[in-house]
Amino acid sequence: MDVESARICRTQGGAAWPLMPPEVSSLAFMSTKSERRAAREVVAAYHEARLGELVGHVGEALDRFRAGDLDAFATDQVIFQYSRAANELWKFCNLSDVVFTAQVVAERAPTDWWERGAPQRR
Repeated sequence: MDVESARICRTQGGAAWPLMPPEVSSLAFMSTKSERRAAREVVAAYHEARLGELVGHVGEALDRFRAGDLDAFATDQVIFQYSRAANELWKFCNLSDVVFTAQVVAERAPTDWWERGAPQRR
């Protein structure tokens, strides 16, 4: 069975993303090239789906700004939160072992990235 035919999708927040293909072992000491490739596909699909959600927040803010419902400062705050959230998402998807990250995505999809980007309230 190849990676493409082994892909199963789950929906979260309206966006589909692939689950861990069966070829990817849960806690393998050494992963094979095909396992890493499959894991990269899972993480990339997850990253793209979550990034699309974050971009959607910016799009809504820009639409509201253009309609006069949101001022420039509030729009800037949304863009700032997007930047922080996208950075946190990027770190999650890129700063760990890709097989481990794919396993985390498959078993328990991580946090609400938009909230992770929210500025700390004092």
